[in-house]
Amino acid sequence: MIETTTPQAHDPLPDRTVDAVVIGGGPAGLAGALMLARSRRRVVVLDGGRPRNAPAAAMHGFPVLDGMSPAEILARSRAQVRGYGGLITEGQVAAAAPAPAAADGDLRFRVALSDGRAVTARRLLVATGLTDVLPEIPGLATHFGDAVVHCPYCHGFEVRDRPIGVLATGPGSPAHALLFRQLTDDLIYFTDGHPLSAQDRARFTARGVDVVDTPVEAIAEDASGALAGLRLAGGGVVPRRVIAVATAMRARTDGLAGLGLPTEELPGGTGRRLVAGMAGTTEVPGVWVAGNATDLTAQVGASAAAGALAGAHINAVLAAADADAAVAAAG
Repeated sequence: MIETTTPQAHDPLPDRTVDAVVIGGGPAGLAGALMLARSRRRVVVLDGGRPRNAPAAAMHGFPVLDGMSPAEILARSRAQVRGYGGLITEGQVAAAAPAPAAADGDLRFRVALSDGRAVTARRLLVATGLTDVLPEIPGLATHFGDAVVHCPYCHGFEVRDRPIGVLATGPGSPAHALLFRQLTDDLIYFTDGHPLSAQDRARFTARGVDVVDTPVEAIAEDASGALAGLRLAGGGVVPRRVIAVATAMRARTDGLAGLGLPTEELPGGTGRRLVAGMAGTTEVPGVWVAGNATDLTAQVGASAAAGALAGAHINAVLAAADADAAVAAAG
């Protein structure tokens, strides 16, 4: 039977070199670890304990798991990785860098945690996820994941038919607003200092979307503390029950500087990602990247698929390295 409660956080770190260390214990990291563990690889998952979807009550958009809480998905996924012999421990990565190669020339990486523990691996999978950066508007972060939402596919159906306000954050916000217009007839777009083209204004008019050009000062709350609208410069409040805002998404790179992984800024200030190629390969030999750390818009299903693909590719590379080492030893 699959464990559904939160398992123990700390599996002991092995003293000997493992086949792979996965940095990040979200959908991408755990899917990669599952593929490696099922291939009988010695794999360790280092989970920083900051899941992006922690504020959400449920995960949506993935068959079978739709509507399940992120906490339950995490517990089940951890239990499955452990069931195949994978190790999982919670801890913040303080430093990760290449280490001296093995006697046979195979790669080595050393990953140190902030509590002083460390582990050495032949290969690394970076699945650290991302951080959502919100506009600095008082009260916005407090309601993020509840009445403040960012993804029409993750949360849109749950806020359907409510009075929704879309807070502009950049050039992609008008398109973002049209996605939420699909979900409600009562939509107001707040430009908040971001230019709106004549074409977009015409689209909004045709679709019955009102536009407010006055700058936004803060979130307004009712007596119970629930979101009640947006407070404008000058003191007026526009009533809204839900605010949609496109966040700036930035890959988590804490402790990874020693790996030298290249990053890329995306257009329009929408975010920063770790650059990766097919199956999560990177310019750094022996290091793969998967999930939101490189694909900022990937949902749970896409992140898990990318992690599984990267895990399978890592196993294939290790299999070839094992065969080469065996040939060298036999000669």
